[in-house]
Amino acid sequence: MSTGERGLWLDPGHRDDLSTFVDHVLRLDESAVIRLRERSDGQVVAWVATGFDVLASRVVKATVRPADLSVGADALARALPLMDDSGYVDTGFAMDSAWRGVLPPEVGFAHLDDVPAREVLDLAQRGVALAKEHGVHGPPASLLDQEVVAVSSGDDLVGVPMRCVFALTAMGFLPQAPSSGEGFSPESVAADEVVRVRVLPAWLRIDARFGSVYRRRGDPAVVLR
Repeated sequence: MSTGERGLWLDPGHRDDLSTFVDHVLRLDESAVIRLRERSDGQVVAWVATGFDVLASRVVKATVRPADLSVGADALARALPLMDDSGYVDTGFAMDSAWRGVLPPEVGFAHLDDVPAREVLDLAQRGVALAKEHGVHGPPASLLDQEVVAVSSGDDLVGVPMRCVFALTAMGFLPQAPSSGEGFSPESVAADEVVRVRVLPAWLRIDARFGSVYRRRGDPAVVLR
């Protein structure tokens, strides 16, 4: 790898993982921007701002230059199948100016509790049914903001909004099998499969098998300072 070269150097074993992430991103927004950021442990986190006011991320074994780079999801989708033997992926034009908002910290999250994945998928199923009642306008903010799971540890009690549930399922982060119709087949997920809820004062984080979602907590006027 040339020190002056720009792009992504991806472990071949992780190309399918990143391709799947990009595919789900494009289903949500064809003009989405993906932020690739190298972590302190040498792996790369791919970030996207979903349409649910929730960030989604997936970790892959890779190197990126520069160490924090924003690219078009469509360009990345075209480039991944053309990855060369060195793992180099041409990330296309820089789109750093198109990224809005800050990223959550890398460390420091406190683990609150685990929630069965089947419960999350069941909530998503019911949420989709409610959203359909609102037609082409999609689910209202009141539904998205509704806290559908309460997670506690000691004196800490945190509500998980439907926004996070929809983001988890839309990004394919749970190992659900597709149902015969439009749904999530909760019963197709192992009974012991869980999602892990972690928090910081300003962030809610939910880790699933194939990725994580993050949601700002509290008054944005306060936490964004």
